Amino acid sequence: MTTVRERRRDIGQSIFADEIGLEYGIYGEYRLRSAYQPIFAPRDGCLVPVAIEALIQPQIGGQPVPPRTFLEGVPAKDRLYVESLCRALHLHNFQFLGVDGLTLFFNYNPQVNDHLGRALAEIRLMARHLGSFGLKGDMLVCEITEQAASDEAVLQRVVAEMRRNGLRIAIDDFGAGHSTEERLRLLEPDIVKIDGGWFADVCRHAAAEKLFRPLLSLLHDHGAQVLVEGIEQPEQLRVALDGGADLLQGFLMAKPALVGTIFPDKPLALDALLRPSAKVIPLFGQTGT
Repeated sequence: MTTVRERRRDIGQSIFADEIGLEYGIYGEYRLRSAYQPIFAPRDGCLVPVAIEALIQPQIGGQPVPPRTFLEGVPAKDRLYVESLCRALHLHNFQFLGVDGLTLFFNYNPQVNDHLGRALAEIRLMARHLGSFGLKGDMLVCEITEQAASDEAVLQRVVAEMRRNGLRIAIDDFGAGHSTEERLRLLEPDIVKIDGGWFADVCRHAAAEKLFRPLLSLLHDHGAQVLVEGIEQPEQLRVALDGGADLLQGFLMAKPALVGTIFPDKPLALDALLRPSAKVIPLFGQTGT
């Protein structure tokens, strides 16, 4: 459980702004910067950017460090602090994208956010300040990650509080870890994100569509939109579209980009993406993720 000492730490002391106002965090030797990856919806033969997922890009001496390497090195006593710091950075920096109408997805680890009082207080504080970031509750989607919750009742209370403040709920990495049908029934999410590794395995089968379509039908029957992530090959995009996916994300369409880079909001032509020779579309500058 979260300690009393950890609950009192002030993330504001670790947030700074550069010369143009972009905010970054400092944790030990790391500088933490926000990156965003577009999420697309299929419309009229195109993929239209409708949302972004907030990601963290750790750097040491200006050089990127893989996020997994950074996060796995954070001591247990600091994990809640670091997750809260990253979430604050993403909310603060969202205004610099310069594109209206996008939904912001952010991650929420139920194993880290296991203290009910602290979790509820943070959600309420975030909701009170959304307007100053140019956000409203219905512009946010909280992705519940695949880790086990220490207490499922706490997770349910937290999700209910998010919904009370207008946020939508997504289950991340469905098909991996604890993102299962049981969690689907428990949380009744608005969106389910299909795990990219699991989806890539499905796409290797000759009967990929027959394996995938019933799952999407099941999720739609539960009232959830389906987001397929980790799309890197034209064949994977085709399987996702044929299966009836509502939202799409992956390097085939766009890589994550550091906040401050230009966000092109023009639709992408599906026929070009579906060609076997399709390459990653260079919408943004490279990041270390």
